[in-house]
Amino acid sequence: MNPLGIFEAEMIFPHLAGSIRLKIEFFVINNCTSKHFILGNDYLNIYGIDINDHNNRYFTIGENKRKKFAFPLEKREITVIRQVKNIKLGTFVSDQLIEAQMCTELTLEMKEELIEILFQYRVAFASDNEPLGAIKGHEVGIMLNVERY
Repeated sequence: MNPLGIFEAEMIFPHLAGSIRLKIEFFVINNCTSKHFILGNDYLNIYGIDINDHNNRYFTIGENKRKKFAFPLEKREITVIRQVKNIKLGTFVSDQLIEAQMCTELTLEMKEELIEILFQYRVAFASDNEPLGAIKGHEVGIMLNVERY
C-alpha cells in the first residue's frame, strides 16, 4: 500500500431537527477503494444515524427510516490527489485567513487559486508580528497634525 496523504472535508447530514456537520479525515491510499463508510458509534447513537450495508447501500437519519440517502454504487479509485505544496500554507490559512469571507460565486478551484496567490505574496500584507511599516518597500511615515493628550 502506498499512502498518498490525508484529505480533510466537512460532511453535512441534513435533518429537520438540525443538520449534522462532521469534520472528517480520509486517508488516501494509491489504487485502494473502500467498500464501507464508517462513523463512530457515538455519532450513530447521538444523531440517530442508521447505516445499512446490503446490496444497495444507503443510510437514514433520525427516526424517518423511509427516506433513504444512497451511497454511490460504482467503485471509485483515487489515482491523483492534490497535495499541499507547502506545509506552511495550512497554517497561513488557519492563522491569517481565519476571519476571511470568500465570495460564494467562486468555485472550489478559484478559491484554492486565490489562497495560493495570497500565500505566495503574503509578505506584502501586514500581520501581528510584522506591521505594515516594518515591511521593506512599504514604509509608512505618519505625521500627527494634532497635539497628543
